[in-house]
Amino acid sequence: MYEFCPHCGLRYEVEPGYFIGAMYVSYAISGGVALALGFLLFYLANDPSGWVYATVVAIAMLLIAPINFRISRVIWLHYVAGIKYIKGL
Repeated sequence: MYEFCPHCGLRYEVEPGYFIGAMYVSYAISGGVALALGFLLFYLANDPSGWVYATVVAIAMLLIAPINFRISRVIWLHYVAGIKYIKGL
């Protein structure tokens, strides 16, 4: 992510270590994805062995990691910092 907004100059990291809280958001997103994959495997693949669950979830977590990294920071900025974006700026 940029350190400053290229358009308005807003500094994204409000204070040092600010995005440590985004790890909790990232954890919740990852947990939700893992839970959804577990349910899908259980119902659509007729409850495969534990290794199948672990492999599918591990691969999915690796694939969504870059997206999850950015999305969790955006959610943290928007809901916790209260930063509002104004259209047309």
